[in-house]
Amino acid sequence: MNDPTTDNQATDDQATVGELNFWSFIELANKRLATEHGFRDQLATEVLLTLNRASNVVTYDLESSIHRPRGWSWSSFRLLFVTWLAGPIEPKAAAELTGMSRAAVSNLSKSLLADGLIDRRPTENDGRSVQLYLTDKGREAMVEAFREQNEREHAWVGVLSEAEQRILVMLLDKLITNRSQFDVRGRN
Repeated sequence: MNDPTTDNQATDDQATVGELNFWSFIELANKRLATEHGFRDQLATEVLLTLNRASNVVTYDLESSIHRPRGWSWSSFRLLFVTWLAGPIEPKAAAELTGMSRAAVSNLSKSLLADGLIDRRPTENDGRSVQLYLTDKGREAMVEAFREQNEREHAWVGVLSEAEQRILVMLLDKLITNRSQFDVRGRN
């Protein structure tokens, strides 16, 4: 037989689903994770859901307002950005710096090469290996695109003081670099 308390709770939760926003969803999730499933560390869930949400919102905004109008994806921009500032660069190093796989870098390189934004040349010490570098057209495109992006970045973080921005970077760095306590999976 059904538990009337559970049925009432489900009905109450369903009635509010249409009214949920991100923060009220987090509150609902925390409540249900604790009461229905016995999970006790909702703050960790809240931190990572919020971090992921913030990253997705900012990335989507930058990609849709600046990069897509140029015919670029966010991944294309990341590869161009790394090649612009660290290049000439081997694809393996570009993959590490962008957080992408080598296959993704290889595939993106083909379309950016066809667009005339990057080129490849053999490395000086190993003719089998190549380096990616920006063409003149690619450099001009990156300077223009990054000028727009940097203005948008400034608008995004403008709600934080300089000290808050530095604290946020410090906290994110701590989160990312302090992961030796468990088996973290990732590209780098």
